[in-house]
Amino acid sequence: MSRRYFGTDGIRGRANSFPMTADIAMKVGMAAGISFQRGNHRHRVVVGKDTRLSGYMIENALVAGFTAAGMDVFLLGPIPTPAVAMLTRSLRADIGVMISASHNPFHDNGIKLFGPDGYKLSDEFEMRIEKLVEENLESRLARADGLGRAKRVDGVHDRYIEFAKRTLPRSLSLSGLRIVVDCANGAAYKVAPAALWELGAEVITINDAPDGLNINLDCGSTHPIGLSKKIHEVRADIGIALDGDADRVLILDETGSVVDGDQIMALVAESWHKTGRLSGGGVVATVMSNLGLERFLGDMDLSLERTKVGDRYVVEHMRAHGQNVGGEQSGHIVLTDFSTTGDGLVSALQVLACVKKADKPVSEVCRKFEPVPQLLRNVRFSGKEPLEKPAVKAAIEDSRDKLGQTGRLVIRVSGTEPLIRVMAEGDDQRLVETVVNDIVGVISAEKSAA
Repeated sequence: MSRRYFGTDGIRGRANSFPMTADIAMKVGMAAGISFQRGNHRHRVVVGKDTRLSGYMIENALVAGFTAAGMDVFLLGPIPTPAVAMLTRSLRADIGVMISASHNPFHDNGIKLFGPDGYKLSDEFEMRIEKLVEENLESRLARADGLGRAKRVDGVHDRYIEFAKRTLPRSLSLSGLRIVVDCANGAAYKVAPAALWELGAEVITINDAPDGLNINLDCGSTHPIGLSKKIHEVRADIGIALDGDADRVLILDETGSVVDGDQIMALVAESWHKTGRLSGGGVVATVMSNLGLERFLGDMDLSLERTKVGDRYVVEHMRAHGQNVGGEQSGHIVLTDFSTTGDGLVSALQVLACVKKADKPVSEVCRKFEPVPQLLRNVRFSGKEPLEKPAVKAAIEDSRDKLGQTGRLVIRVSGTEPLIRVMAEGDDQRLVETVVNDIVGVISAEKSAA
């Protein structure tokens, strides 16, 4: 059965258009509610969201679906995705839901589902829900006296803040650090500044006034220019850039330069390796991570295991092989000692712990390796994607031959947007640029001809 609703990170699309309509959200609530009926207890689901305008619509539709399936709904309000995963376990819920399109613009939205263990659902479970969405579920819904109830839950921000703070040693203080945090007008606009301040830091917050339309708008981890300027303006020691649902993070050093997810993984892996905390003999990342990270880890006799793009695929590999550090170059950092999914705030706290321990500037602490020249270009398409065209296949094979053993080429269709992503890396920057531009040119020509 082909996927109709789910992509690499739940269901995602333009709000009020297929598949992100109120009707489908309600059916997803029904289908997921039916799928997670276990025993005779009162079943419960926790539902969080980011700050998008369409969150109200999707939230109410999901509530209708879950209550129709007989599940009690605990509404968390705007809160980071990792907080939903944590509270799913903490509140002993049968399922957790985050309404978010992560780093996408406000006009998109999405539905991410977590099992009772706080982990994102497997492909198989998502396919089971997809099948149910297409069925007539009326006969499987709750009786009139068995409908679920919905209520707002108070104190969830405090619970998540305390959880995040406990990932650091009790004796560690961030006193003396001036931190600028960019909340992307998203889900962490309250909890991230509060947690950093409570840990002793001087905190300057930007993009913490969501209005439903400005989430990720020229801010956050996908647009760190404003954060860089603010760091210079206030002479900060470090900048923290979150995305709309705060499951990813980028760090900016005192010069305003970006420290990406690969450098963060390298820093944490090295630190944990030295203290004997790193498990599994290495790090798990995706095919998009830089070859420089692989070489850096290799110098410590650590491995870099690669998965396809999507943090849940990283997590699945980590769970299967007993590893506790993984993530994506984009800033999804998964530290399974603490979280079941990417957690931007917790990852930033681990970086801050390393900075405090080293007592050196962030630019020295966080630059662990020199990245291999890497170029990523996106080609937007509509309708049938053109990767199967003979001319495109030929261009890809020719580029692989040119890169040889000193580089890598990754061509993939985005799971969240109608984009073909073309990435190449290698020691010869000019060659990298040539092969990417050649492939993009052929894809664009085929797209235009179609």
